[in-house]
Amino acid sequence: MTYTSSTVRVPDVATVPRHIAIIMDGNGRWATQRRLPRVAGHTRGVDAVRATVEACARRGVEYLTLFAFSSENWRRPNDEVSFLMRLFVTALEREIGKLHANGIRLRVVGDLAMFDTRIQDLIRRAETKTARNTRLTLTIAANYGGRWDVMQATRKLVDQSVAAGRAVEVTEEAFAEHLAMAYAPEPDLFIRTGGEQRISNFLLWQLAYTEFYFTDTFWPDFDADALGHAIESYAERERRFGRTSAQLEPQSQNVDSLPC
Repeated sequence: MTYTSSTVRVPDVATVPRHIAIIMDGNGRWATQRRLPRVAGHTRGVDAVRATVEACARRGVEYLTLFAFSSENWRRPNDEVSFLMRLFVTALEREIGKLHANGIRLRVVGDLAMFDTRIQDLIRRAETKTARNTRLTLTIAANYGGRWDVMQATRKLVDQSVAAGRAVEVTEEAFAEHLAMAYAPEPDLFIRTGGEQRISNFLLWQLAYTEFYFTDTFWPDFDADALGHAIESYAERERRFGRTSAQLEPQSQNVDSLPC
């Protein structure tokens, strides 16, 4: 299934976001403040991932997308990149059984060809094992960049035209079918931890009408309560999608209430 762009059709709106996307920032700074190696922050960040996944599942969030490793993160020190790769392997090996037992589907998006064969194999096995789960879709963006996503979707459209022997009509719907996350609706809520206020080449196409929430909390300290504050902020927003406030009034009685 491919979802229609929010610039083409107005999506349903509820007080609990259907799709949350998060840039998990601040691991290194969290460790530095405690006079620990930067990698200690990444290790602690795995606990925050677990807590956030559990909290989203409890609240009825259907899609959670986490920016784990960007295409620009290869520029970091070699020892930190190597540690992140080992941590990725460990997380895949240890967590996939728990995700599956809790009805969570795992997807990994990005230019996975850059990873070694062991990581690629673990990803394929994890995605296959959890493919039929429906409680929550957890997407890990790894070696992902928004510009990469736009370019690879464009190349697929060009290849489609070549294969068809004619020019394929380029529409938002046709383009969106080739994006790495065509299986998910656009994020309703984007969260960035760690105090920075930018999207850092994350989901450039998909964030067009997403509500943004920035927090100074470092990712290792992000928990169910912090997620709750973000969702409460989201619930107070008026999502007009180009319409006026007056046009939204008749719909206000149909908005779901925030769960306890």
